[in-house]
Amino acid sequence: MPVKVVVACGSGVATSQTVASKVNRMLKEEKIDASVEAVDLKSVDRHLKDAAAYITIIRDKKEYDVPVIDGIAFLTGVGQKQQFDKLVEAIKNYKAV
Repeated sequence: MPVKVVVACGSGVATSQTVASKVNRMLKEEKIDASVEAVDLKSVDRHLKDAAAYITIIRDKKEYDVPVIDGIAFLTGVGQKQQFDKLVEAIKNYKAV
């Protein structure tokens, strides 16, 4: 079963879907078995329970129990490689509970 990665924006529709499909494509190219799902901000905590990482589009001060990746990098391309490397590392280090 692929490792789960969660992407969230305010509504879980436009921006997070864009980032999710881009990251899914990048992971596939690297032959990394992970699936990225877009969710709305209100349900993010529920989805993070069994996720390897959280890609966030908005800046919040909340602490999470999973590595947090800057999703803006995947929209702008600025810092994208560093954030993707951080994501790959989180997926490799993920141990299902």
